[in-house]
Amino acid sequence: MTEISFYDAVGGEETFRRLVHRFYEGVKEDPLLRPMYPEEDLAGAEERLRLFLIQYWGGPTTYSQERGHPRLRMRHAPFVVDLAARDAWLQHMHAAVLELELPEELEKRLWDYLVYAAHSMVNSLA
Repeated sequence: MTEISFYDAVGGEETFRRLVHRFYEGVKEDPLLRPMYPEEDLAGAEERLRLFLIQYWGGPTTYSQERGHPRLRMRHAPFVVDLAARDAWLQHMHAAVLELELPEELEKRLWDYLVYAAHSMVNSLA
């Protein structure tokens, strides 16, 4: 008997596509976060986050095949990620998670990881 991955349990690629797209819809309108995403790279940022989350949760490993090890803190180092940026990120991500209408246990598992990840990206207390 094989255990189903979280990726499959939540609906696979389509679920992560919806999650990340909804998140970036919020980012596009956010005065604090929007400057961190140049217009010419907004679609690329959306794709990278989607591929990362897909891989992290047990889906295809396309992210690592295309970009290598995630090295999340290093990749975010050029940006000032303070508590306000973290909170704004979480606000948009929370709205996106809620729109998925996942079963409670899956939603909690996803949300707990996203909160952990957001806290770990903070690199400035200014």
